[in-house]
Amino acid sequence: MDYSRIISVTGLPGLHELLTSKSDGAIVRSLEDKSTRFVSSRVHHFSHLESIEVYTQRENVNLVDVFNAMEGSEERLPAENDPKAVTAYFQKVYPEMDFDRVYSSDMKKMIRWFRLLKDNDVHIKLSELEDEASESEEMVETEAAVETPAEEKPKKKAANKKTEPADADTAVAAEKPKKKAAKKKAE
Repeated sequence: MDYSRIISVTGLPGLHELLTSKSDGAIVRSLEDKSTRFVSSRVHHFSHLESIEVYTQRENVNLVDVFNAMEGSEERLPAENDPKAVTAYFQKVYPEMDFDRVYSSDMKKMIRWFRLLKDNDVHIKLSELEDEASESEEMVETEAAVETPAEEKPKKKAANKKTEPADADTAVAAEKPKKKAAKKKAE
């Protein structure tokens, strides 16, 4: 499952995989019970996990950075119902977090989401980084090709000839702009 397709939906618990989007909503699959349903965009708001940022002491960081720190940590995940344990966990795992602006409910949600992602074997990685990595590889290949050019052939100059119609009727037709079809009025 691709991390870029994981969303949070207001009013619905847990995380969901975005299957398809429509003009008036989306079809999503719950990561918890695997149920599929239509969710109206008139009632609910969608947040891609890739777009969620967390307050830190310096600049905001993407949620992926926090998840990667949680994954790399040897600390055991605390119980979600103990706010002091949750705060102590994040102080060890991600001490740069701004604990005045990140509420304990947000930290509980991060732990719950992290468990869901791990239970569903979601590889936590930003899709933008993958795109940038492939673009940089292409740039290196392009630069290598530019540095070692093949033998250059002399360029031919394009002839600057005007084409004239064979007869006078086609010359007049070529000069007149085409008329647009009139729009029908809807009743």
